[in-house]
Amino acid sequence: MSERPTAQELTEAILEFLGGEILPTLTDPRLRFRTLVAMNALGIVYRELDALPPEDDAERRALAARIRAGDVDGGTLARVRADVEARLRIASPRYLERYE
Repeated sequence: MSERPTAQELTEAILEFLGGEILPTLTDPRLRFRTLVAMNALGIVYRELDALPPEDDAERRALAARIRAGDVDGGTLARVRADVEARLRIASPRYLERYE
């Protein structure tokens, strides 16, 4: 039940895009240098993400199984809303702001 794409996958995709499609087209030395700096920074982020321990989503999996089985208590909706809100704050904060 992990989120896809992961932050590491997104970082890798941006690196591939910048290195494979943008960098080869740049003729302005200043812009080329700044793109290389950005790619280096993304490489650092990628390696930092790689060093993190894997996320333990056992609690989310257990909750999903209980919801599918119809075994939910009154606090279940509040927990699901809190989880969705936390994910939206990262993935799409403007979307969430429209409903606050």
